[in-house]
Amino acid sequence: MMPLISVIIPTYGREKILIESIKDVLKQDYPNFELLVIDQTKKHEAATTSYLEKLEQAQKITWLKVDWTSLPGARNYGVRRSKGDIILFIDDDIKLADGYLQAHAKNYQKNLQIGVVAGRVFDRMKLADSSQSNSNLDTYAIDYLPPEAMHPGIAWYHIDLVHTTKPQRVISARGCNMSFRRDIFTKHNVWFDERFRGSAVREESDFCLRLRKTGYQIWYDPDASLVHFGEQTGGCHDLSTRSLQYQMTFYHNHFLMALKNLTLTEQFSLYAKLFDCHVLGNPPCNKSGSLIKILTRFLFYCLGFLDALSTQIKGLWNDGQVYSRMDKF
Repeated sequence: MMPLISVIIPTYGREKILIESIKDVLKQDYPNFELLVIDQTKKHEAATTSYLEKLEQAQKITWLKVDWTSLPGARNYGVRRSKGDIILFIDDDIKLADGYLQAHAKNYQKNLQIGVVAGRVFDRMKLADSSQSNSNLDTYAIDYLPPEAMHPGIAWYHIDLVHTTKPQRVISARGCNMSFRRDIFTKHNVWFDERFRGSAVREESDFCLRLRKTGYQIWYDPDASLVHFGEQTGGCHDLSTRSLQYQMTFYHNHFLMALKNLTLTEQFSLYAKLFDCHVLGNPPCNKSGSLIKILTRFLFYCLGFLDALSTQIKGLWNDGQVYSRMDKF
């Protein structure tokens, strides 16, 4: 019998694209799955509410509404209510290929050492960059990732789950397309850290670094692919990616991941690359070289480090799992 897959979609502030994402899941021909929608939207458009209500009444989905916004909190909330042997997370602005669920499931059946499957992400923005270079996806294709993609300090600038074409072991998955064995949560007690804020950038990286202690491998399968549209707002956070608060949380989350999981040498490698790319604007970030903008980004870089350091110190007596503690499930 095929393992039960719990597909979990955290969502915030999405309407038509959420409906299309749900339709894509329900079209899958995999015989054994459930779909949970963790909805943090205060009020949907009437058409979206009607659609979700009909699916819930028909027992096609489990529609779970909460009154807070946290992507890692929503993931944990969904896991606690899921029944599957495999927990699969996707975003609410995606398009799935036929056979998507089967592509995830087959990896767990063929290798018991695989605890996580990282799927391929046809990211709209990165694919647009390829097309603007008067080329196509094949030109950018990578068979195997470089050794740097397994280095915990700098992997995040070398792991490319857009253009990589061969199955292989990786250090992390992308949050919009990743699945896990259930016992990572229930047996090994590894959960998403709810202190990762805003769009929760690096929360999945932090999770994957922590699950190394379980002995499970993270396996990249390009057949488990989807298209990610990458909308600027919504998804599961209430911050625009263009806001100053987003910039603060961006650096906070990177430094928090480092402080929690990396050796001092690995931390310095990450801090240097983060400064070179995101502050100075060098490739692959390619940001403005304006002195004012560099100084502004440097300010956020410094404030983000101090904020993350404060979060880490508070962790000595408060692990920050606020939403999980509120959950009486």
